[in-house]
Amino acid sequence: MTAAARRPGLDDQGFLTREGSLARVPAVFRPVVAAAGTRLVDVFGARLHSAYLYGSLPRGTPRPGRSDLDLLLALRAEPTGADRADADALGAALDGEFGQIDGCRALLFSRERLLSAPERYDLGWFVACLCTPLLGEDLGPLLPRYRPDAHLARGTNGDLAVHLDRRRPRIAAADGGEAAVRPLVRYMSRHLVRTGFTLVMPRWGGWTGELREMAEAFARYYPERGDQMRAAAALGRDPVGDAAVLASYVDDLGPWLAAEYARVHGVKAPPAS
Repeated sequence: MTAAARRPGLDDQGFLTREGSLARVPAVFRPVVAAAGTRLVDVFGARLHSAYLYGSLPRGTPRPGRSDLDLLLALRAEPTGADRADADALGAALDGEFGQIDGCRALLFSRERLLSAPERYDLGWFVACLCTPLLGEDLGPLLPRYRPDAHLARGTNGDLAVHLDRRRPRIAAADGGEAAVRPLVRYMSRHLVRTGFTLVMPRWGGWTGELREMAEAFARYYPERGDQMRAAAALGRDPVGDAAVLASYVDDLGPWLAAEYARVHGVKAPPAS
């Protein structure tokens, strides 16, 4: 593949490259990242195998006061309720102290799960390609190299129907006003845009982490749904506390996208029991 023909996010052999780096974190956000690293060690100590940034900060595209701090923690054992409570408290403290960020969340998994065969094209790919090492031994070199193919598309978002079923009760209960609805709108908007993008990713032939670019790539192949996806991309960046948006996602765009995904790529196998 020549440099001229190469899609974004790929190396010269057509493999996905890691999308972020610590060097891309804007200066205004570096104190937040430094504090996160120090406090993760203080809170988790030997329980922590490694920690990673993902999202707009390591891509170099965050907006002060608007972007959240996204962390992934690889623990040496399966995370417990106490581990999750510690991570929530750490995130709340960082969010309260640093006005540069609008929220902080941490995903917690065991090292074993992240490297497991069932997660090879989901969490494994996420760590190898979308996560930037912050602390500890990077798991990326222990994972395979990935191409933007149908196998990866099925592994990443081929379970959208299951995801929607799990989210419907929480969405139905989100009637507490904007404070309760806005985070769900942001989360669901981003999830649907990323799923729409991975639906077309094998045809598009590359990778982007930017919601607007994802929506435009999707719209090339599904112009009749393009405006919906563009609107979702905008709400993923600047969410509103409108429950009607969530209803449109679970009643229309989400079910259509899940059905089309299953038709094109098949359904992701459920986790082994």
